[in-house]
Amino acid sequence: METREGRAVQKKYSVPLTLAGAGAATFGYASVIERNWFRLRRFDVPVLAPGRPPVKILHISDAHLTPGRSRLIRWVRSLEALEPDLVVNTGDTLSHRDAIPAFLDALGPLLERPGVFVYGSNDLFSPVLKNPLRYVWRTSKSDYAKTKREPDLPYRELGSSLQAAGWLDLNNRIGRLKVGELDIEFGGINDSHIDLDRYDKIAGPVDPQADVHLGVMHSPEPRNLDRFTADGYDLLLAGHTHGGQVCVPFYGALATNCGIDRPRVKGLHRHRGSWLHVSAGLGTSPKAPIRFCCPPEASLLTLVPR
Repeated sequence: METREGRAVQKKYSVPLTLAGAGAATFGYASVIERNWFRLRRFDVPVLAPGRPPVKILHISDAHLTPGRSRLIRWVRSLEALEPDLVVNTGDTLSHRDAIPAFLDALGPLLERPGVFVYGSNDLFSPVLKNPLRYVWRTSKSDYAKTKREPDLPYRELGSSLQAAGWLDLNNRIGRLKVGELDIEFGGINDSHIDLDRYDKIAGPVDPQADVHLGVMHSPEPRNLDRFTADGYDLLLAGHTHGGQVCVPFYGALATNCGIDRPRVKGLHRHRGSWLHVSAGLGTSPKAPIRFCCPPEASLLTLVPR
């Protein structure tokens, strides 16, 4: 027979056990299901002169790749079927010193297409365990400022491999590519999150002879976005935010990990006179392998006439 004392004990432990079970189920979903639930987002960006043919840009970012991410590798490789005219990689490609062959395998035939890239902080520095709740009230930039770590990931080898395929290194550089029928001018900067951005090296008005002008960076810091826009760039491409990585239904991202505002933590938006696309990224740090209400993604941006 159930006693009053037995019911009290049962009630005492039922709520904590229910909460623990719900927490475990949520973590399992976020780390196993949603983290591997890759999405392709599509946007039309009206930046071309009337009569110019559309151009398709595949924007990838934040793979944070380790050799064992076989699902991510296969999914990225499948994006060749989109037949993009240009591939833009906005950094944080690596999370392991042996990940370069896996990333090149993921790109596969995409390497044969025109491409450009910049680095993110995690292309230089391997991930370390952090308290993820800190991102709610501050960015991780101060973590790099407090330490004097030397880069321990093979970012130079990554860059050399991409350049060998004909991709442009846009880390604090200007570049130019013929993409389809378009003459595209690029301006790019290294990662502002670790104070390697040097916008002064690329500063100045865009070349009006180019058909379109793209600004490429890892972290969408407003101070750099403002300078790209002032110099006349039509479309700005960035990553870094992971779209918030953990989002709350009907509220959105809890944090952006940089200076961009929460409503523009991912997707296509305006920044003054330019368009801005922020990728929510393909991966996560292996030290925080979860996504919640923010699936990993790549984006296909189709440049169309204004």
